[in-house]
Amino acid sequence: MDEMIRKKLQAIACRVRMGVLTGTFHAKSGHPGGSLSIAELVTYLYFARMHVDPKQPDMPDRDRLVLSKGHCAPALYAALAERGFFPPSELEHLRQIGAMLQGHPCIQTPGVDMSSGSLGQGISAACGMALAGKLNHAPYHVYAILGDGEVEEGQVWEAAMFAAHYQLDNLTAIVDINGLQIDGRITEVCSPEPIDEKFRAFGWHVICVDDAHDFDKLDAAFKEAETITGKPVAILQRSIKGKGVSFMEDQVSWHGSAPNAEQYAQAMDELNAALAALEV
Repeated sequence: MDEMIRKKLQAIACRVRMGVLTGTFHAKSGHPGGSLSIAELVTYLYFARMHVDPKQPDMPDRDRLVLSKGHCAPALYAALAERGFFPPSELEHLRQIGAMLQGHPCIQTPGVDMSSGSLGQGISAACGMALAGKLNHAPYHVYAILGDGEVEEGQVWEAAMFAAHYQLDNLTAIVDINGLQIDGRITEVCSPEPIDEKFRAFGWHVICVDDAHDFDKLDAAFKEAETITGKPVAILQRSIKGKGVSFMEDQVSWHGSAPNAEQYAQAMDELNAALAALEV
């Protein structure tokens, strides 16, 4: 990837992280940890990969994104705001009654393609979108973001079987493997590993990314994915929950809790420093 493009994406990802923190701080609730772990992913999708237009959020040929791990909506909202779907000031009203941005994605929100949050169901909706695209000979691609804890749900594997059966090569599922879920480490709660072998067994082409925060590796994975025909693609990205904020990294406690004023100030200072270093 060109260095200037990489730096631009890194700066956007930093601002996405700031948006995650702004939203959860003002809401006094939310899921910052898992949102921070997909900052690079949503940045890459909305700024380097997906065909979307903030001025026409419902255009028929747009690419679709289903955030199957819907509790990480703060990351999606921050990316959509950065892309221009709605003003960034809306992030300050996250989870407030009557506000645009609720705790889980709602299809009425500009740029949101599917209401989600009940884990395991988003990937099924993505399969339906992809099949509709196939039947209608539509040019769009469907992306679904799942959590590693989420793939413990049986419905995920029903959807995986369906996608392979119907040869949905216009579907890419990205599993964010940060190793943590609400009750602890996935290996201790109900391990879904080996996730790669499971997807292969269900007939998917699997691409493993060992660092989800490296744009070059993400770019290589998605470029490989677009060459695959006749089967869906699963990109398994290894990430760090809470990435970018020192005291949140790899900590299960940030699944469902928000920073207080002191923590928010420290986190924003860290991110501002990281952003400043990128803009030198």
